[in-house]
Amino acid sequence: MRQTNSRPYGATIKQYSTTFLLVGSMASVAHLRASEEIYHANSNYNAVKQTMVAEFALAYGDIPTALHNYTVLAIKNNSTSIKQRALNIAIEQNDLRAALDVATHWVVQEPSDVPALFYLAHIALKAHEYDLAAETLDKILNIDATADLEQILAGISPESVEDREFLIQALRTSKAKDNPSILVLIAGLKAQNGQYQAALDTINRALRKRPKVTGYILMKANLLSVLGNEEETAAWYAKSSRKHKNNFEVRLAEAKYLVKKNEATLALTKLEAILKKWPTEDEALFIAGLTSIDLKQYEKAEKYLVELRYSAQYQNEAYFYLAVNAERKQHFETAKAYYRLVDGSLYTVSRRNMISIFAQQDKLNDALRFLTQERVNYPQHASFLYQAQADILKRMDNKKAALRLLDEAIKNLPDDPDLIYSEVLLLDAHQEKDKLDQLLTKLLEIEPNSPTYLNAYAYTLALQNRRLDEARRYVEQALEFAPEQASILDTLGYVSYLQNDYTASAQALEKAYALSHSAAIGSRYAKSLYMQGDIQKFSQVLQQLQQNHPNDPQLQQLNSLLLPQPVKKS
Repeated sequence: MRQTNSRPYGATIKQYSTTFLLVGSMASVAHLRASEEIYHANSNYNAVKQTMVAEFALAYGDIPTALHNYTVLAIKNNSTSIKQRALNIAIEQNDLRAALDVATHWVVQEPSDVPALFYLAHIALKAHEYDLAAETLDKILNIDATADLEQILAGISPESVEDREFLIQALRTSKAKDNPSILVLIAGLKAQNGQYQAALDTINRALRKRPKVTGYILMKANLLSVLGNEEETAAWYAKSSRKHKNNFEVRLAEAKYLVKKNEATLALTKLEAILKKWPTEDEALFIAGLTSIDLKQYEKAEKYLVELRYSAQYQNEAYFYLAVNAERKQHFETAKAYYRLVDGSLYTVSRRNMISIFAQQDKLNDALRFLTQERVNYPQHASFLYQAQADILKRMDNKKAALRLLDEAIKNLPDDPDLIYSEVLLLDAHQEKDKLDQLLTKLLEIEPNSPTYLNAYAYTLALQNRRLDEARRYVEQALEFAPEQASILDTLGYVSYLQNDYTASAQALEKAYALSHSAAIGSRYAKSLYMQGDIQKFSQVLQQLQQNHPNDPQLQQLNSLLLPQPVKKS
């Protein structure tokens, strides 16, 4: 065993208090002392010492020493806590061989310990030891024939088709090959390999033995749907719901399937029946509320969504869709009241919707006051709120006030790239050169590889017709990160045009135009072709632009570039 008396881990070791370092080891030592086995005093002392050494090694990042000590401890004693600790460290470090050693010894010591067998099966699968995994699954099913084995595969299903086939073969040759738990594993692996009909046949075998298992019922429905048998899928859901009237998951799955198939009326009927039996089930209430909105049954939607105001899972969603529901009824003040209550991931979209209502009511000043108060109530959303206010001021043709507000925002949040970029978009490229340079430089310091910010700097320099070599470097770097973005290709075309590199300009703008079909980009593309001397292609592009954008004033200038055709003499 390596000694840790010296400091072999370098000069930049974290400083930990002795008390902190002992916490982990004391927890494990307590389990050692509580073990039924009576240890010799010296043996117990060594175990405590090894545990402490392992925890110190972990704290200082010496994983090999920690793993070695815990592995030895796990193999030599019967403490479940020590074994679990050793396994957790081995799995975290992806040392599957050490994990397999610990789990194997655990099963040897306690051959009927189902958690130990679950650990061994899980690690054997992770290590691609498929025969060992199948053998271990047999042992689990011998102890408990109804054991749910799917959790063993959770997150570690073999990644390749070949490995999945190896595992299928191993399971097929196991003694428990006809056990429904094994059959459902095989069905899942076949489905992953795209063998949907074979998977369906397998899950049908499992269902014949255990027809009431929810997971099996839903797997069959999913396989029928994947195979495109929508009538059979609907019939299976209907049959299962009738047969298993007390199975909430099956009945809700049927309703969700109907919603997905745009059969909203039937779905709502099913949901209403579910809610008569399970009136407080949050997910059913939520789906019923949304389905009612889609069907324009607004009173019904409100009835269901109001029930979710105190739901731990759906509270914010409920407030949001109550607001949407009120807005659809044109009850705008009620909608705003509900939107105010929304937090979490729907916060920004709810406030945008509120701003839209204020705009419809011609009350943008009220919106500004509301957003100012929101910055006090929700400081974590200050960046978004500043930007929203600046956008409103811009809509009100008060650009100066918007810039003042953004200056204030950037002082409060100096490293927020969204705020800086918002100000960049408002500044005049010719009148505010120095400020633009300062802000764009700051943006690239914060996010040097952002294609948006690189493109913004390149485009600004192009508008100013200066430092064009630098602008081209920026836009070419942006294209490395976003090669199919029309706006960046457009900037490259613009910069190349200003550099008189008409060939590169036409190539970039051709791609940009194909992606965007924009009249502005198309016009620049045509000009590049003209300057390149490709009059034939210029004429073709101009004709296409005239067909797609017949009234666009940008095309008048292009028309003037066409030379009059000589009159043929008779």
